[in-house]
Amino acid sequence: MGDHYIRPEEAVTLHGLFIERARRTPEGKAYCYFDTQRDTWRTLSWGEMHAQVARWQAALQREELAAGDRVAIMLRNCPQWVMYEQAALSLGLVLVPLYVEDRPDNIAYIVNDARVRVLFFETAAQWQGLRTVLGQLACVQRFVSLENIAGHGVPHLQHVESWLPAQAEMQPERSRNRDALACIMYTSGTTGKPKGVMSSHHNIIHNAYGGLQTFTVHPHDSMLSFLPLSHAFERTAGYYMSMMAGASVAYARSIPLLADDLKIIRPTILVSVPRIYERIYNAIHAKLEEASPLRRKLFALAVNVGWARFEYQQGRGNWSPKFLLWPVLKKLVADKLMERLGGRLRLSISGGAALPPKVSRLFIALGLPLIQGYGMTETSPVVSINRVGENLPSTVGQPLPGIEVRIGDQNALLVKGPCNMLGYWNNPEATAATIDKDGWLNTGDTASVSASGHITITGRIKEIIVMSNGEKLPPADMENAILRDRLFEQVVLYGEGHSYLIALAVLNVEQWQVLARHLGLRADIPESLNDPRVEEQALRRIAEQIREFPGYAKVRRVMLSLDPWSVENGLQTPTLKLKRARVFQQYEKEIAHLYEGH
Repeated sequence: MGDHYIRPEEAVTLHGLFIERARRTPEGKAYCYFDTQRDTWRTLSWGEMHAQVARWQAALQREELAAGDRVAIMLRNCPQWVMYEQAALSLGLVLVPLYVEDRPDNIAYIVNDARVRVLFFETAAQWQGLRTVLGQLACVQRFVSLENIAGHGVPHLQHVESWLPAQAEMQPERSRNRDALACIMYTSGTTGKPKGVMSSHHNIIHNAYGGLQTFTVHPHDSMLSFLPLSHAFERTAGYYMSMMAGASVAYARSIPLLADDLKIIRPTILVSVPRIYERIYNAIHAKLEEASPLRRKLFALAVNVGWARFEYQQGRGNWSPKFLLWPVLKKLVADKLMERLGGRLRLSISGGAALPPKVSRLFIALGLPLIQGYGMTETSPVVSINRVGENLPSTVGQPLPGIEVRIGDQNALLVKGPCNMLGYWNNPEATAATIDKDGWLNTGDTASVSASGHITITGRIKEIIVMSNGEKLPPADMENAILRDRLFEQVVLYGEGHSYLIALAVLNVEQWQVLARHLGLRADIPESLNDPRVEEQALRRIAEQIREFPGYAKVRRVMLSLDPWSVENGLQTPTLKLKRARVFQQYEKEIAHLYEGH
């Protein structure tokens, strides 16, 4: 355990954590970001951050908000995200993070549900979206933009530079109550409407500290931040954990530039969802396909020997003479992968969705300590994580200190501890359905727990698609929404472990004939279903029906059929429930085709 960590009792609140960090290491490197105006990377110390937060605090103070009022942020990861949040927390305000690419109508729902008073956003393009729902945002008394937006004609929209004072003195925190509400993070609900997860200061602080008790973060460590700060995993692990340990955070420019940023920043710790590891894995295998047979054999040998060494080091395998080959294999194969990741990584954490075994095997075998964890927004968010010295990649690790888990009815994983949310905002029914009177939170996932305490997730009680970026979506509710369009007779969504959703749909024969005539196609020729214009029309009509779902719930490809799924062909139960697994099995090749090249 690092004695340089700020303990929960020293921090008390999230703003208290920031103040203590700035007091302890004012000269320490806090944040690194790319300044687009000057076309260069810049750094900010903790002392400089403290001076900036004081300005934001003074600006928010002038809005005359009461403690407990909500303020929202719709911004890519950058130091201003931290400045705005810390200023809000210092005044006892509650932060509502928004996704930067969400649909305007979804933003309007969240802003109204939380009764947001101040909304800080980034770009002119975002403002164009917000303007379309301005009539629904009457609760907002102040819009603040990071970009200067000319000629908008809205008196309560201000550019950040005119809203902020030139300088200010930091005022003491309004309240030091660790159990006060700190933020409301909206997550997709089973009815399609997002639910606001209420987290206290202590929920998040305890979770960050628990993480630091399972692996060590040093003040000289550097993290690369690219998951949205509106995601609970990034916020706890990539923001508060680094602040608690005094490590620095560099904000990646974008996902497309991630490979370059890894080489420039050369992080020592990476926090990510599986999608990023999958992208690197796929890129490696695409190159291998073009390599010589000897090169491919050498790579396979390095992975096999590296994995055997890992199992031996973990106490689960025997020593082998082939380990003597490792210095050569490391130089020829493993070091090249590590260089692609910056060459300094000593720890990598994956969470938010299941990490495919083939992906974790490759990275671990080639020398990257990759540990998988498990959690949800409702648990602030980390429940469990593998330890570097007790790493069972097929599991999601052991619970963090202070967190209890047990298996309930239907093999449901139940969680109890200081990280459990306060409840869902304005939704006591959903809260009662999730947390029982004894404080056990039902995750909705089925699991088993081994004698060593390692948790294995075995399935889901309610069918929820977990995408490779960590987003969770309720397919049944979305499918019911799509079926409101009479073109679709039956539909099933697929996307587990992928970056986007696809739909498999059976069309209504009469409606298909109407659509085919409209497009100048012959409805009686099966090949007509594969016409790109048909897919385009189907996707447009699907999008229209799922508008009320979160912005990331996009269906990008669709497979169309005229053959119904029935009891007779084994795709429905006698009670006419769809056998999802059987449908996916039957259309395995078609599903693979819809994901080809992505």
